[in-house]
Amino acid sequence: MSIDSLKAALPAYAKDTKLNLGSITTTSSLTEQQLWGTMLSCAVASRSTTVIREIHAEATKRLSEDALKASKSAASIMAMNNIYYRAKHLIGDEAYTSLPARLRMQVIGNPGVDKVDYELWSLAVSAVTGCGLCLESHEQTLIKSGASRDNVHDALRVAAVVHAAAVTIDAEEALAL
Repeated sequence: MSIDSLKAALPAYAKDTKLNLGSITTTSSLTEQQLWGTMLSCAVASRSTTVIREIHAEATKRLSEDALKASKSAASIMAMNNIYYRAKHLIGDEAYTSLPARLRMQVIGNPGVDKVDYELWSLAVSAVTGCGLCLESHEQTLIKSGASRDNVHDALRVAAVVHAAAVTIDAEEALAL
């Protein structure tokens, strides 16, 4: 199973997604660990069984066990944080900003991989799930930590393409039932 399998599963109407899926894995400012960790964390965030399985199969060839675990943990912790922080923001009552989260988030402080890599994965998942506060926070941390805007941009491109592939493949699988 592979990225090629995902590309083959995309229908003709999703030609742009198919081409973009190929290009994000071959033209990127991200290191291999950053790229494949972003791919995997976004696949998990997409919730698509097929996309998760295919990207995980590719990622296991390119990432250490620690990086695989950290990538999945980024998707998990951001699934919680994106809901929590987006909801507090959308309520619009400033009183909520002063309340402590009281949610365990220890993995963020010690993810088991380079902090910049983990921040990129968290940023990309935040793009998939649509939390503006988390996007801003992770982007600022990345820039302060020495990541380039090209790195941020490429992580966002990966998030967009993996999500588009997941939406399309899941739709085609549902319509085939």
